[in-house]
Amino acid sequence: MSNPGAALDVITYGEAMAMFVAAETGPLAGVGRFTKRVAGADLNVAIGLARLGFNVGWMSRVGHDSFGQYVRDTLTKEGIDQRRVTTDERYPTGFQLKSKADDGSDPAIEYFRKGSAASHLSLDDYAAQYVLSARHLHLTGVAPAISASSRELAFHLAREMRAAGKTISFDPNLRPTLWPSRAAMVEGLNALAALADWVLPGIGEGEILTGYTQPEDIAKFYLDRGARAVIVKLGAQGAYFRSADDAAVIACEPVANVVDTVGAGDGFAVGVISALLEGKPLPQAVARGNRIGALAIQVIGDSEGLPTRAELDALELDTLELTAAPRIANAA
Repeated sequence: MSNPGAALDVITYGEAMAMFVAAETGPLAGVGRFTKRVAGADLNVAIGLARLGFNVGWMSRVGHDSFGQYVRDTLTKEGIDQRRVTTDERYPTGFQLKSKADDGSDPAIEYFRKGSAASHLSLDDYAAQYVLSARHLHLTGVAPAISASSRELAFHLAREMRAAGKTISFDPNLRPTLWPSRAAMVEGLNALAALADWVLPGIGEGEILTGYTQPEDIAKFYLDRGARAVIVKLGAQGAYFRSADDAAVIACEPVANVVDTVGAGDGFAVGVISALLEGKPLPQAVARGNRIGALAIQVIGDSEGLPTRAELDALELDTLELTAAPRIANAA
């Protein structure tokens, strides 16, 4: 858990929503019982990093309502710095409904976020002293999609942190329905990725954004635009990484019982970012990403499977007796 009095390790921003997860399978219209949780790609990463002991700051807006208080209570519980979370008296906190899938498929999700407090994030929410106190910025493609003003904030954050010599990670997290057009999404997210040091697309996302189908080509696309490392998520096959010095596929352990696929990519980002911030080499970082991503899909909820530092240390200790992270391909 983070220490609110210490300097920030990581800053991120975006929208958190209350999430109602169906307690029974079937179409959402027929579900009568739900469990309340929080959702939000960037918040999931913030929670995961805070559980690993990083001091994390999160910027957002919530409504003056019970959902907004629920988000704040979650931040407090997870030890995340919320000094730059504003309670907006004019607009509500968004929420979503998520179905229960028992066959490993992606659950259905319905969003109720239009006009939310977080969609009004803008340059007014930027505080240089607070943001630049962190050594790393994590961005997702969700927050820039929710409004033009939030998109402007994303680019400002990236440019300011880059100018200050801080590191930046970027996970595209495609949300096509939130963008004016597919072309606008591709242009906007690729421009944001060009400001990042570590780019983490899924293989399907990479194809949409770059036009390439192979992970090697997707990685080269972003390396040519300034990224220091690109890690392409390959699902059950693991992940491919590429930098100027090295490239390989890092296999992941199979998961016998997939419970909820949502949040796997956020767990993967937690693993990669935490390891790189600790100075570990890319193969180890990707292996940790695979490990935490696998944990995330074995429980219901977007962040419930994210481990504490003690839990992660125990898992990594178990693998020390094995060889280094298995490489099943090595290509430049």
